Amino acid sequence: MANVLITGAGSGFGRLTVEALLRAGHTVTGSLRDTSGRNHDNACSLAALGVEIVEIDVTNDTSVRQGVGNALEAMGSIDVVINNAGVGALGLQEGFTAEDWQRIFDVNVFGVQRINRAVLPHMKSRGSGLLVQIASLTGRLSIPFQGPYSPSKWAAEAQAELYRVELSQLGVESCVVEPGGMPTEFLARLMRPSDESRLASYGAVGELPEQFFAGFEQAFIDNPAQDPQLVADAIVDLIAKPAGERPFRTIVDEMGLGAEVAPYNEHLEQITRRIYAMFGINHLLEVKH
Repeated sequence: MANVLITGAGSGFGRLTVEALLRAGHTVTGSLRDTSGRNHDNACSLAALGVEIVEIDVTNDTSVRQGVGNALEAMGSIDVVINNAGVGALGLQEGFTAEDWQRIFDVNVFGVQRINRAVLPHMKSRGSGLLVQIASLTGRLSIPFQGPYSPSKWAAEAQAELYRVELSQLGVESCVVEPGGMPTEFLARLMRPSDESRLASYGAVGELPEQFFAGFEQAFIDNPAQDPQLVADAIVDLIAKPAGERPFRTIVDEMGLGAEVAPYNEHLEQITRRIYAMFGINHLLEVKH
């Protein structure tokens, strides 16, 4: 059984994953922001399940260092980190200001880097560990009307790819879970463009983001198999696999997009292996035990 630290544990994929990990017998520390304020009830309900709670704001270096340190103290070690905390967006890209982009990237990309940097010295010293990045199928192809969100997930995918090869000879694995769109609380908190004055010139196109979103919600009703629990179960299954046998990318989707992306992922893996072989570094794609 593993000692697991998961960010964004209070709701959505995070909460479902915490519960699935506990059922599987793992020890779990969940991180949340503002545990004495807006996340107080979430923190209390998680603690009642036996989850150790740590306060972490992934956009703050000091908060991350202290929170990871508290998680280490509570569990004695960290075997798995699940980078789940994230912020989404809906709207035409031009309407999102540079500050909007910074906010999204500060959580979805820089926040991941902060967490990984805080825990990696511990994992490297032990010669083992697993970093799990919760990405998105929209990090594999461009779906419109998601503003900075889709680019941030592209960046997170590349981030995980580089960790995969740079850590493999130290016994630390990096894996990506790619969910399709799922009906969770995440959708209720999507950032909209801050500069709406830029959108007037788009005419009818300016109405498409909200129409797209409404269609998305209807698609969930029409596809009840698109259950967020599938993501939690996939993460637990990934952790259960022996080190070195875990797939780098795991798609979780029952609405058809995943079936289209899967061949793309497989082809990219083949290209990556050929290019790495050309440079004599293909051994970096295999985890050293």
